[in-house]
Amino acid sequence: MLVKTYGSAVTGIDATTITVEVEVSRGAKFFLVGLPDNAVKESQQRIESTLRTNGFKMPGRRIVINMAPADIRKEGSAYDLTLAIGILAASDQIIANELDKYLIMGELSLDGSIHSIKGILPIALSAQKEGFKGFILPKANAKEAAVVEGLDVYGVENIKEVIDFFEDNSSLDKVVVDAKKDFFENSQNSDFDFSDVKGQEKVKRALEIAAAGGHNILMVGPPGAGKTMLAKRIPSILPPLTVEEALETTKIHSVAGTLGKNTSLKTARPFRSPHHTISDVALVGGGIFPKPGEISLSHNGVLFLDELPEFKRTVLEVMRQPLEDRVINISRARFSVQYPASFMLVSSMNPCPCGYYNHPEKDCVCSSGAISKYMNKISGPLLDRIDIHIEVVPVPFKDLAEKRQSEDSSKVKKRVEAARDIQTARYKENKEIYSNSQIGSKQLRNFCTINSEGSTLLKTAMERLGLSARAYDRILKVSRTIADLEKSENIETHHLAEAIQYRSLDKESWGQ
Repeated sequence: MLVKTYGSAVTGIDATTITVEVEVSRGAKFFLVGLPDNAVKESQQRIESTLRTNGFKMPGRRIVINMAPADIRKEGSAYDLTLAIGILAASDQIIANELDKYLIMGELSLDGSIHSIKGILPIALSAQKEGFKGFILPKANAKEAAVVEGLDVYGVENIKEVIDFFEDNSSLDKVVVDAKKDFFENSQNSDFDFSDVKGQEKVKRALEIAAAGGHNILMVGPPGAGKTMLAKRIPSILPPLTVEEALETTKIHSVAGTLGKNTSLKTARPFRSPHHTISDVALVGGGIFPKPGEISLSHNGVLFLDELPEFKRTVLEVMRQPLEDRVINISRARFSVQYPASFMLVSSMNPCPCGYYNHPEKDCVCSSGAISKYMNKISGPLLDRIDIHIEVVPVPFKDLAEKRQSEDSSKVKKRVEAARDIQTARYKENKEIYSNSQIGSKQLRNFCTINSEGSTLLKTAMERLGLSARAYDRILKVSRTIADLEKSENIETHHLAEAIQYRSLDKESWGQ
């Protein structure tokens, strides 16, 4: 007898429906075809033990299972439940007349219990799009799938529940999630606040500009000046995720397996802070079984690289293309996937090997050559892609001891959101642009016009600092954001002047 069940394979952050055709006939062998990997092939032993434990048996006949389309590689143990139900139905051990209406996925334990799997949200979205009535999956993943409207989601803990469901001996409770309610209730939570920061008004101003325009920023300062503390508070002033951004972010974390059990949507912007020993594959994604890297896990959020010069040069250089294109294309001989990577790069570093160059109280012991060598660990092309360079100086004791409360994140956030609203209205015709940092050369000419006085100022700055054409574009984008924060329709000269001063590492005199 031939029976069809349905599962799904995830490629990138999108899913493709897999048709599992099971035929039980005369003979004595087990065949599993359709480009399965070793984990899928090992399902035979898990299924056999599961069926025996729950009062069923593996048919002692010829079993042929085809997983179509055959040109897509099937990976992992998520197909255990799909295969097991197909074998039971094809061998007439259960009556299941509505298998074609449901997507079934889950990893089986030897006793029949069902474990969680990865990539549930893109699978659920694909199932809804293709017209499936429902999705049967592990209970731990049910909330994630229930975010998708128009799809009946059933969370199960044991294969017996699935068998009883199809035989009408018992009914499963549909999992219902009010995604929008959960999203808006949890989207405002933040563990850090700008009110904790004493002093550093200049740096906080730079961070506000960076958040308002989605600009990349580099903080340079001695140890203990507060670079990491300031970076951790950036998510508290960023606008909340939209529902569309939350869905896209959740898809990435679902595929990577970092979402967590019983979670529906990512409600907070990601903040990722990898250690400087990270490999280039871990940063951008890929591997034998491709997975999103840190730059994709930071999508719609912040990627914080602490002690930037300590990262391997090859690791930093692979970020150059994603910083421009906001996607990462991973091409191998057998596959090619694309992951979104629209993140805000926040980085920090010491000004020299000892850390005390330009320190107001402590003397630097590094030679000019050592400082130059240290700074040159960051290539010019990468530095060009960082819009704002800001020096962080230690906070004096009088500021640390001051009892006056600093401005809290909520006030800064309101200004950032107001600036983002202006940008949303400005770029409403360009659906792929959400902030000033994302505009291209064509939009730059249309939206970042400057007067003759500003043009003269910018020309002088480029000649004196030796700025590149990319740095020229970055200055215009930052000045556009500064104007938006002031709700100014035009870029004025003082907006340009402030943007130019945020290119401190372009100075040829640094470290001399």
